[in-house]
Amino acid sequence: MHLYLHVPFCARRCSYCDFAIAVRREVPSDAYVDAVLREWGLWQSDPVWEQAAEVRTIYFGGGTPSRLIPSAIARLLDGIRRDRPVSSDAEVTLEANPEDVTPGAAASWQAAGVNRVSLGVQSFDPGVLSWMHRTHTAEQVPEAVRILRSEGIADLSLDLIFGLPRVLGRDWSIDLERAFALDPEHLSLYGLTIEPHTPLGRWTQRGEVMPVDEDRYAAEFLEAHAALQAHGYDHYEVSNAGQPGHRARHNSAYWRRAPFIGLGPSAHSGFGGERRWNVREWAAYQRLLESGRSPREGRELLDAAAVDLEELYLGLRTREGLAASRVPAAVTRAWEAQGWATQSDDRVQLTSEGWLRLDALVPAIGE
Repeated sequence: MHLYLHVPFCARRCSYCDFAIAVRREVPSDAYVDAVLREWGLWQSDPVWEQAAEVRTIYFGGGTPSRLIPSAIARLLDGIRRDRPVSSDAEVTLEANPEDVTPGAAASWQAAGVNRVSLGVQSFDPGVLSWMHRTHTAEQVPEAVRILRSEGIADLSLDLIFGLPRVLGRDWSIDLERAFALDPEHLSLYGLTIEPHTPLGRWTQRGEVMPVDEDRYAAEFLEAHAALQAHGYDHYEVSNAGQPGHRARHNSAYWRRAPFIGLGPSAHSGFGGERRWNVREWAAYQRLLESGRSPREGRELLDAAAVDLEELYLGLRTREGLAASRVPAAVTRAWEAQGWATQSDDRVQLTSEGWLRLDALVPAIGE
């Protein structure tokens, strides 16, 4: 089993963010822990545990988990361990903003069992950070990395966003080099998406921001792919790359369709063909659990066709690709001729050019 804990609290909403967050000056850490542990208690009698003997990965995502008081992380992990065995080599990841990383916080996280931190960097350009409504400075990133390493957290991931509007003048090459200079074990690189109910969505609607053109988006993705290879990283999934032995085990579980439980507001859970999800807003989530009720909002059972489609998408997102038998030979040949895929060891794998076309290629398998 794999656990995801959604921590919704943020100091400010980023301009591109459409996640379920709650902007709070003061974070209700104790109330959050109480609510999540109540939800965790409701899961203990669920039949899904018949599929799993232990917890293999735990991921604190958000929102901004690093805004919780450090002792809250320890309380949550202690509560999980009391009820279920956690693997001795479990990957325990905490998403953090650079400005939240202090020696005291990092030491507390490490003592609680956190062994991997994902830093939300996004860019090293001060103008871009301001435009994104980020609350950290570029200078705080290397300092956060130094503190985390000095406190014994040796597995670090950095997030960067590419495909920004041209008017910002962001130099993607410089951001990549500054990230590589910190020698992180892992990098996650995400293309900017414009969601309608965000500041960025409204700026775009009003014509104040022009989305990046497809050619520039593709060029930045391909530049990142080449740079990752040149620096010895394994670009093992569309948006993720790691040094040898440093793949994100939690996220990899999603791509394998392993069973996972999501705790917290808006969190999703999945088991084979079943999906469940919680109410989105923190206040509603808290009220339901305080009254002894489940925070679950919905449930869905995927049919065989939906499971098959999910497997195709997830498989082709990864460097391992799909078994050749899953892709018609004529389709594979057409992809290879375009430079979008390769076939070896009875596997079909998309190239970096193919990954750019993933959404268009998968439907061709069923045609």
